[in-house]
Amino acid sequence: MSNIAILGITGHVGSRVADELLRRGHTVTGIARSTARAAARPGLTLHEADATRAEAIVPLLRGHDAVVSATRFVGGIDAPTLLAAARAAGVPRVLVVGGAGSLEVAPGRALIDTPEFPDAYKPEAGAGRAFLQALRQEKNLDWTFLSPAAEFAPGERTGVFRIGGDQLLTGADGRSRISTEDYAIALADEIERPQHARRRFSVAYCIGVV
Repeated sequence: MSNIAILGITGHVGSRVADELLRRGHTVTGIARSTARAAARPGLTLHEADATRAEAIVPLLRGHDAVVSATRFVGGIDAPTLLAAARAAGVPRVLVVGGAGSLEVAPGRALIDTPEFPDAYKPEAGAGRAFLQALRQEKNLDWTFLSPAAEFAPGERTGVFRIGGDQLLTGADGRSRISTEDYAIALADEIERPQHARRRFSVAYCIGVV
């Protein structure tokens, strides 16, 4: 079993990733500005720290096999700070909870660049795309960026989904969906059985999965 640190443990995604990793017997260190919403349980250690400050999280990351960044891109940790903190702490793997906005809907055209993409989501999606671009410049540290489907919210844990690459995955109905619970399964699978070193991959449901 591995020791995994999660930045943003109290968020919708970070909390579900923690649930999945603990379910599998891993040891988890949860880090957030406030951990009041995180329930204490066996295998979970909680620390309060500002993840945007490398010096605040480096001591908390030491001794871990991987760090998962589940913070928002706007106002959360940026790629240079995350990578620098991981290197300083000696953490060999970085996994990032990504967004769907940078996924391609056509060759060379991202979802964020389509007329239908909501203006309210553009700052976060744009920051996520910049984060991914910065990761792609990293040639030494082992990083992975997992993009969810366009519709991404709490739901069922089904364990039935598709894995893709840089393209937006949709079903025959044209919808692109994944629950945070099933997203957490895909991320935990990647931690246990790495398949996407220094790459972005994506996850979404097939048609017919609720």
